[in-house]
Amino acid sequence: MTRDVCIVGAGAAGAGAAYALREANANVTILEKSRGVCGRAATRRRHGCRYDHGANYVKDYDRRTAQLVRGLGADGLVNIDEPVWTFDGDGVISEGDARDQHKWTWTEGITQLAKRLLAETEATVERETRVAAIDHNPDSGYWSVVDESGTRHGPFDSVLLTPPAPQTAAILTEMGWGDQCMVALREAIGSVEYRTVRTVVLHYPFEREEPWYALVNPDKTHPVGWVAREECKEGHVPDGESLLVVQPSPEWSEAHYDDPLDDAADEVAAMVAELLDDERLRDPDWVDDQGWRYALPDGVADREILRRGESHGLYFAGDWTVGEGRVHAALWSGVDAGERIAEQ
Repeated sequence: MTRDVCIVGAGAAGAGAAYALREANANVTILEKSRGVCGRAATRRRHGCRYDHGANYVKDYDRRTAQLVRGLGADGLVNIDEPVWTFDGDGVISEGDARDQHKWTWTEGITQLAKRLLAETEATVERETRVAAIDHNPDSGYWSVVDESGTRHGPFDSVLLTPPAPQTAAILTEMGWGDQCMVALREAIGSVEYRTVRTVVLHYPFEREEPWYALVNPDKTHPVGWVAREECKEGHVPDGESLLVVQPSPEWSEAHYDDPLDDAADEVAAMVAELLDDERLRDPDWVDDQGWRYALPDGVADREILRRGESHGLYFAGDWTVGEGRVHAALWSGVDAGERIAEQ
């Protein structure tokens, strides 16, 4: 029997789930709120540059991640050879260590991860479709999904929710299924808190020579959390130019989330100029930004409670289901959920 599956969200988790279902006897529909795919692993193209302004790369976390990334095709796959170094609250920069694993993106950007996964499937992706609620018919066992325009999608045998935990909890709040299982799910998912990050992109008409690809503040005592040199990625920045992807601390990001871009960029550029001891960096020739209200999970939902919905055909995936804000964590949570749906 062919099963109808709805996946809410075409991020790494949603794409991973569709990939896991590619050989299953299932019709897969993905409802994605934005125009693109891969969620917070996002790529933008502007002024001749291409830059990954959310998640910066896919890490060589384990053997299966390496096999999957390479299996999606070597064409356009970019190895980031330069290391990640660290700096402390006083801005003192130090070399990294052996924990700096191999890093990948693609010449066309990190969104290629989801695009290549989905290209291996026959899933239908409906973009610019923001899900507002889901509904379960206990008599038939089927699910339907309602978007913000009021359009009802379905019926589906199974639904997989992959948005960040607060957005997933909001979707559950709007549904009519109110038994004790759903109450427990709402509470478990709603308990996961998130760190906010406002990414600021700084471009310069010159290139600096550095021994590192990125700097990270591991003790979280500096207003800058991360600085990455996008010119280290083949095909991203023209020769002789520099593009810095700066992710300030969650505290700074929360306080300045709604500041006008020019004001935020001036302050971030000043912090970066001081950190790198280069006054030229105070004056980028163009800037960009992206706010991630739910950038990184600060906790994890109870796995046993999340699984309670599976007997009814309701599944969950995303970095918040495993408690690690990494692309590979979201990806494999989706693959695992897809495999469980296929086994049902």
